[in-house]
Amino acid sequence: MASFDVIFLGGGPAGYVGAIRCGQLGLSTLVIEREALGGTCVIWGCIPAKALLEAASIATKVSKAAEFGVNVGDVKLDFGVAMKRSRAVSTQNSKGVEFLFKKYKVTWIKGEGRIVTPAKGKPATSVTVKTADGKDETHDARKAIVISTGSRVKGLPQAGLELNKTTVISSDQALILEKAPKSIAIVGAGAVGCEFADVFNAFGSKVTVIEVLPNILPLEDADCSVELTKAFKKRKIDVLTGAKLGNVKIGKDNVSMTVETGGAKQELTVDVVLVAAGRAPNVDTIGAKEAGVQLTERGFIKINERLETSVNGIYAIGDVAGPPMLAHKGQREGYVLAEQIAGQHPHPVNYGNIPNATYCHPEVASIGLTEQQCKEQKLDYKVGKFLFSNNGRARTSGELEGFVKIIRGAKYGEVLGAHIIGAHATELIHELAVARENEYTVEEIDLAVHAHPTLAEAVAEAALDSMGKMIHA
Repeated sequence: MASFDVIFLGGGPAGYVGAIRCGQLGLSTLVIEREALGGTCVIWGCIPAKALLEAASIATKVSKAAEFGVNVGDVKLDFGVAMKRSRAVSTQNSKGVEFLFKKYKVTWIKGEGRIVTPAKGKPATSVTVKTADGKDETHDARKAIVISTGSRVKGLPQAGLELNKTTVISSDQALILEKAPKSIAIVGAGAVGCEFADVFNAFGSKVTVIEVLPNILPLEDADCSVELTKAFKKRKIDVLTGAKLGNVKIGKDNVSMTVETGGAKQELTVDVVLVAAGRAPNVDTIGAKEAGVQLTERGFIKINERLETSVNGIYAIGDVAGPPMLAHKGQREGYVLAEQIAGQHPHPVNYGNIPNATYCHPEVASIGLTEQQCKEQKLDYKVGKFLFSNNGRARTSGELEGFVKIIRGAKYGEVLGAHIIGAHATELIHELAVARENEYTVEEIDLAVHAHPTLAEAVAEAALDSMGKMIHA
């Protein structure tokens, strides 16, 4: 039995960041990861999907190149090449994590880990590993066991959509397709669904987006959802919201179903259905419940403000510890937990100030409360909004869709929420994340001089509009 200060079960964004920080702080650290380092984000999620979205962006821009005086002639799109590049980018990122593990003396065992069920009244301090080459090992954790096993995609068996990896697929299979299907229905219009709608539309697929709730991107501010719906329809993506599926028939080469929206029914037959409707935490095979770790009603691991589970010495971070199921949320948890274990006193994770980011085109990003949430909480607020069509930099690039929307407290001017849809929204949101974290008011945002011409000027103008002082509209 080898002994470490800290053992992480899972090497995704939460686990690998926590492990690297532990290594930096001089803690001997073991990570057990059954796939490649980086987890779902690097291998099957964030990184390869964004590489495909970048390809989609180039395809869209090339189609408009003549407007800028650039004539490229006939353009041939090859989804297979774009997919292979996305896999290469994914591998490169994973190798980068491996390098950092070596740099900070973090040990990685490729395999599946399980917490050893302790004797009654004893703490859980050991982990068994079934290694990739079939060996069984046991290792001891002197200070902490950290569960960072992430989450997995799930089908919609209740709607008749069992994943079969050919005609009914998850985002995992979508990232290894050799060619774009002629037609695809995407069930679930959250961030993942909207991003893949963008990708497949850009590569020539006939795309239908199906969402059971009234709006696509249902967690975002309703104004952003409406704007993205307009943009998708302009690109001839069919958007069906408030939808109910029925009569699903899965064939060898296609899937047919009935889609009911607003009382009207239509028959839909597509080559492929992509199920993008949620994820489930990975807790079933790691021995957590047997060790006494308590779960929530939805199957996530219960944690307190210090990221501790119900069992002393066992912690949980990332997707497995509950929403928001975002890589950057898990990374922050891993960083904070490492410093706690090392005896430092880091600021706790501020769950009210974690940005959302959707990388379709136009991009959507947000921080804080939506306007609907402000209404539900009966807050006294003002809204400022500035359209990118009034922004000089957006005009030069031809990226006129969208806006910046800032919701401020009526009395003190604090930023209650901010919502951006448009080019580079996922970059622009961080000015407002910093503002909220440091309790800046909209007046203080206005005091910062924004360079001209930049898209960031739209943030300043939205702040001005919330005070009734907007200049360029």
